[in-house]
Amino acid sequence: MNITQVKVFPVNEEKLKAYVSIVIDGCFLVSDLKIIQGPNGLFISMPSKRKKNGEFKDVAHPLNRETRELLEKHVLGEYERVKATAPPMPPPAAAAEGAAESAELGPTGE
Repeated sequence: MNITQVKVFPVNEEKLKAYVSIVIDGCFLVSDLKIIQGPNGLFISMPSKRKKNGEFKDVAHPLNRETRELLEKHVLGEYERVKATAPPMPPPAAAAEGAAESAELGPTGE
């Protein structure tokens, strides 16, 4: 298995750091992976679906440790590369305050 493309879409939330899409062997797309900041560092959350009882179940996931490690290496590596080249984002609280101020001013800024 070769991960032939990784697209990272950074977000500015406290725990959620990015959404990710990957292409496997140039022919299979997996979307809605998430990069999460956990207590022990960054980790990848696989695409999931909420069941009727409220629990989440992965809809796609690696079947062995080697595949998970390969996936993490590629995805987290691309996340770090994108983060290093992107302009800095304001902290989540500052971003929310800026959005609230814009809403208060109205569409003309008054």
